Amino acid sequence: MRILVLSQYFWPENFRINDLVAALVQRGHEVTVLTGQPCYNIIKRPEDGPPPAHYAGAQILRVPIVQRKEGKLRLLLNYLSFVASGSTIGLWKLRKQRFDVIFSPQLSPVTAILPSIMVRWLWKRKLAIWILDLWPDTLKALGVITSPRLLEMVGQLVSFIYDRCDCIFVQSRSFGPKVLEQASRSPRIEYLPSWSEELPSPDTAEFAPEVEQRPDLFTIVFAGNIGETQDFPSLVEVAAMLRAHADIRLVIVGEGRMAPWVRNQIEERGLNNIVMTGAFPLERMPSFYKHADALLVTLKAEPIFAMTIPGKVQSYLASGRAVIAMLDGEGAAVVSESGAGYAVPAGQPQELANAILKLKAMPKSERIAMGQAGLAYSRVHFDRAMLINRIESLLFELSK
Repeated sequence: MRILVLSQYFWPENFRINDLVAALVQRGHEVTVLTGQPCYNIIKRPEDGPPPAHYAGAQILRVPIVQRKEGKLRLLLNYLSFVASGSTIGLWKLRKQRFDVIFSPQLSPVTAILPSIMVRWLWKRKLAIWILDLWPDTLKALGVITSPRLLEMVGQLVSFIYDRCDCIFVQSRSFGPKVLEQASRSPRIEYLPSWSEELPSPDTAEFAPEVEQRPDLFTIVFAGNIGETQDFPSLVEVAAMLRAHADIRLVIVGEGRMAPWVRNQIEERGLNNIVMTGAFPLERMPSFYKHADALLVTLKAEPIFAMTIPGKVQSYLASGRAVIAMLDGEGAAVVSESGAGYAVPAGQPQELANAILKLKAMPKSERIAMGQAGLAYSRVHFDRAMLINRIESLLFELSK
C-alpha cells in the first residue's frame, strides 16, 4: 500500500504515530508523512540542524506553522497555521505524490484533520482517523473555552469532520457512543487502544544516569507530558503530604506547559522529594523505569477524562512494574482489572498519598507480582503486533 499519514505532530516530536509509521514501512508499505515543523513534546536528540526529511524509511514533507509558546493566542495561532499551511503548501507538496489511503491521528486539536479532508476530496481517497482526544469536551474540561456558543460552534466543526471520514478509530470504548452522538450520520467506528511499545525490560537496562541511584528510597516515576490534563497541582500536594517520609521520592520524566510551574513550586515549597529530569526519547524509558518501585499515571477529575485510557498506561503495564493511578473510568478499570497496582479517584491527593504508602509497605515480592500481572494483561489486550495488524487490515480494506 501507498499510505499518506497526515499529522500535525511527528518525529522528532514524541508520539505513537512515529512507531506506527516505522511499523508500516517495515511491513513493506510506502509511507509519506505530511506534518508541521516540530515545536511540541520534542525529545532530546544529539544532532542539530533542520528537522529530518526521512524517518524509518518514510518520506517526511513539512509545512511551516506558528511555533507554540505561552498564551492561548499563540496556541490558537499554532493550530490555525497548520490548517492553513497544510491545506495550501501541503497540497502543493503532495501534488506529485500517489497514495491509496489516508490516515490521520487526531491528538489535539481536532482542526488538524481539516487538511486531511481536503486531500480526501481532491485525491478521491478514503480517510481513516484515530481519535485520541474528544473535542469540544476537552476544551470545556480544561477551561480553554467557556462560552456555550463557542463550544457549540466547535461541536459543529467536529460533526463536519466526523461526517467526512470513512473510518474512525477510537482509543477507548467509551469514545464510540460519543462519536456517534456527534456525527450526523453513522460512521464506521473501530476500537483501537494505544499499544505497548516494544522496549527492552527495565530489568535488562542500565540505570538512567540522570537520576541518582538510591536503593534506600522508594521511587515513584511519572513519565510523559507535564500539562494541565495530568493534574500536577494534585501531584505537588501529594509530594507535600509525603515530605515527612524522607525515604520516598517522585521522579518526573518529561516536559510540557506546566513544567515551569512545577519547578517553581518545588523551589517555593522546598519539595526536595521531587526530581525533574526533562524529556527523553522513548527508547530511554526503560533506564528510568529501572529506578522505579512504582510508575504513576494521573488525569484531572473530569467526565471526559474518565472516558480516556492514557497512553502511558499501556507503556507502564508492558514494563512489568507496579502501577499507581489517580484517575477515573476506563483508565482506572484497566489498572484494577490487570492487577498491576492501585487506582484511586481523580483529584484525590490524600488517597493517592495513602496508596503510595500502602504500596511502599508491601513486600517487594508482592510489588513484583503486580508488575508481572500487568505485563501479562498487556500481552493479551495491548499487544503492538496485534493492534497494528488491525490498522493494516482496515487500511487495506479502505484502499480498495
